[in-house]
Amino acid sequence: MSRPIAILELQPTQRRELERITKSTTCAQRDVLRAKIVLLKAAGNSHASVAATLGVRRRIVGKWYGRFSIHGMAGLSDAKGRGRPAWIPAEAKARVITDAVRPPPGRSRWSVRSMAAHACVSVGTVHHLWHSNDIRPHVTRTFKLSNDARFEEKFWDVIGLYLDPPHKALVLCCDEKSQCQALERTQPGLPLGVGHVRTRTHDYTRHGTVTLFAALNYLDGKILSATAQRHTNKEWLRFLKQIDRETPQDLDLHLVVDNYATHKHPAVLRWLARHPRFHLHFTPTSGSWMNLVERFFCDLTEDVVREGSFQSVRELTDAINRYLAERNLAPRRYVWKKTGAEILEKIQRARAALQKLSAV
Repeated sequence: MSRPIAILELQPTQRRELERITKSTTCAQRDVLRAKIVLLKAAGNSHASVAATLGVRRRIVGKWYGRFSIHGMAGLSDAKGRGRPAWIPAEAKARVITDAVRPPPGRSRWSVRSMAAHACVSVGTVHHLWHSNDIRPHVTRTFKLSNDARFEEKFWDVIGLYLDPPHKALVLCCDEKSQCQALERTQPGLPLGVGHVRTRTHDYTRHGTVTLFAALNYLDGKILSATAQRHTNKEWLRFLKQIDRETPQDLDLHLVVDNYATHKHPAVLRWLARHPRFHLHFTPTSGSWMNLVERFFCDLTEDVVREGSFQSVRELTDAINRYLAERNLAPRRYVWKKTGAEILEKIQRARAALQKLSAV
């Protein structure tokens, strides 16, 4: 005569937690399996029937049933120290980490495969060690430190506008995006679809360029814009006059601009002298990152110019104007958050690193 099946008694909180685990899409499969074993045993099933239902051995059912009976929910977790400990020779580990900053002869950087061959370890080991130590040889960021003799003066002038905008005034970040190319791909590409990416030909036909003049309102994110075939002082002056017409006359205008000679042309300066509500604030040389309109130009390039195919300059201009019109319906601000002290501290660290490299 067979022994009677012992019924596992579950507390309400235990049952709810076990059912949550079995329905979860984020829990590990081993945890789901263990929760199912306990629930099936609590329903009065035998070890054999549970094993057959879940497709596991009876020994597995007995193991997790027994651990739950003794330790409760804690018994369903793996004991600490289980599994074979990872073993990487100290010399190989040091080589993967230290040599990563020294490119191999004739190359600009290591790859995970070339480093794995160099250190006599697996590709997975190299990837794990680099990831754990935040080493990314494949990533490069651009930078440029300004050598402007009046850097800090101009820096605080511009940053002050962002962090403490003047009252009864508009802060406009102005610049021109020159040489926007109307490129037409030689063949139509395949559209994005499930299971495949968009395609485009590597070659193209040039149909000319257009220059976009833009003034980003720092306070509300709206864009004043104009397009032109060239970007001389005449076009810049024409754009200033447009800004004068399209902004409230009782407000002062503080324009953040770079050091392009067009912005300082004598004809421009004479016009500005006759319109005292205009105040120009020049970013330091090689400091265009302070001008927030550059952030908008990045979005424009990504969303419209770079990925598009245009049969004429007019078609490109129309696409840019549509993008601007749509954006101004729901403008998005670019908010400056870093304090001046934080930025200067980072710049000083970069200068010190460059001086250290120069001394080597």
